[in-house]
Amino acid sequence: MSTTVQTPLVTAAEIEAAHERIQDEINRTPLRYSERLSQLTNCNVYLKCEELQDVRSYKIRGALNSIKNLSDEELAAGIVTASAGNHAQGVAYACKTMGVQGKIFVPVPTPAQKRDRILAHGGRFVDLVVTGESFDEASAAAHEDAAERGATFIEPFDARDTITGQGTVAAEVLAQLSAKGKSLDTIVVPVGGGGLISGITSYVADMAPQTRVVGMEPEGAASLRAAFDHGGPVTLEEVDPFVDGAAVKRLGALPYEILQANRERLSFDTVSEGAVCTDLLNLYQNEGIIAEPAGALSVAGLHQLDLEPGSTVVCVISGGNNDVLRYAEIMERSLVHRGLKHYFLISFPQVPGQLRIFLDEILNPGDDITRFKYQKRNNCVLGTALVGLVLEKPEEIDQIIERLDNSKFEYEYLKPGTPEYKVVG
Repeated sequence: MSTTVQTPLVTAAEIEAAHERIQDEINRTPLRYSERLSQLTNCNVYLKCEELQDVRSYKIRGALNSIKNLSDEELAAGIVTASAGNHAQGVAYACKTMGVQGKIFVPVPTPAQKRDRILAHGGRFVDLVVTGESFDEASAAAHEDAAERGATFIEPFDARDTITGQGTVAAEVLAQLSAKGKSLDTIVVPVGGGGLISGITSYVADMAPQTRVVGMEPEGAASLRAAFDHGGPVTLEEVDPFVDGAAVKRLGALPYEILQANRERLSFDTVSEGAVCTDLLNLYQNEGIIAEPAGALSVAGLHQLDLEPGSTVVCVISGGNNDVLRYAEIMERSLVHRGLKHYFLISFPQVPGQLRIFLDEILNPGDDITRFKYQKRNNCVLGTALVGLVLEKPEEIDQIIERLDNSKFEYEYLKPGTPEYKVVG
């Protein structure tokens, strides 16, 4: 009777060969110990700082490995890819360094900073096409273009060469920990299309089988959870584009196959966009790390995990391509998530002194009015103002609502997630 031996989908040997192939053109990014996060979790927490790559994300690994594996004929046909921004920068970098012509498709919500960096890395070797409201729509247009012109498509996550390239992150992590005399207990990985987590999982399955792999994805784009809920990748009806580096409607087929084969060492969870913003700001203010929203996913999810005290945990900071123009929105979302930012519609009697009464009798001394929009109207008893507040402590909101209930002011509290809130928040 014959016995069938199942070959691993991606092996550590393949990942090590990929690392050898690309190591001269990538940075061996630092593995930084975080005293703050270690104290918060009672673990030894390290940050794998992929935002320090030349293209500011790990995506250069898979892009370079994929393109370096192409034949001369495939290179001569030209390259096409689709990306939310970071993979595109890796492809653009490779096109310029290898002298290959490329065409890159990104969706409309891609931040201007990422678009500018794509062109900076690729120069005259890349054409940038902005189309579609999501990565998946941009990807469909890119595949169509590649088929029409006979060009070579470089997959951002759903291809073996891409996955083996991304898996080199894990090869470096294990080597860096070994140099410190430590072994890896848990690695927390951001998830979009699944290329990074499937590459990392493939490597630790061979080289550190005791390691737990945790995937973290944004609540508004939980394609990994949807895939395991339905027994395979499914297309989400819609995604929140805020965490743009992980806003993918459908997990890759090959990443799913790899993760399904490693289900015993895999767990996953979702993180709210507000929590991502809070930890993005904490990384900047405490560790001096400039992360993009997807880059902060692993740290944002760290607080939700049941970790063994004293264990060694690595969070992958996947990228740092963040547009400075987004920081006002990031601050806003963080304050709302922490229960400190609130909006009201307050109807003020149109007689002198009402605002003073509101300040003295409703608010606490440390509360800050950050938004006040009011227009006095003739022949009206009441005038409605939009009032935005930042509180010192989240529990103060209950006190303010109680005072409003016992006052002469008519009001409406605008709750996050409602249509009214979306207009002002």
